[in-house]
Amino acid sequence: MAGCNGFDAELFFSALADKTRLRLLNLLRDGEVCVCFFAGTLDTNNPKISRHLSYLKRAHLVKGRRDGKWVHYSITEPKDEKAKAVFHATMEMLAGDKEMQKDRRRLVDVCCQPIAPIAISKK
Repeated sequence: MAGCNGFDAELFFSALADKTRLRLLNLLRDGEVCVCFFAGTLDTNNPKISRHLSYLKRAHLVKGRRDGKWVHYSITEPKDEKAKAVFHATMEMLAGDKEMQKDRRRLVDVCCQPIAPIAISKK
């Protein structure tokens, strides 16, 4: 149910209400990551990763960039200012979570290092 500014609060909060999707967002916090690294990092299968990335794309929280046969994903901030504040608070909570920190260490082991760091502005 999108509001007058096109923002769909239900889709936004549903996207943030799943552990796998939160883990994916956490892995994307420092920049672009190739889809090939998610399954190994999260110890799950590619179809599950693809399904959750598609959900995050529909919620406008990630975008993909194709490079040959691979797709590299990165975070896109919500355009709605209140949603942006919730998103930043969520990302801060994830940064302090022990399991999320473990995922990030595992990502480094799986792919050596994240690609092209981005900064998420704090407003």
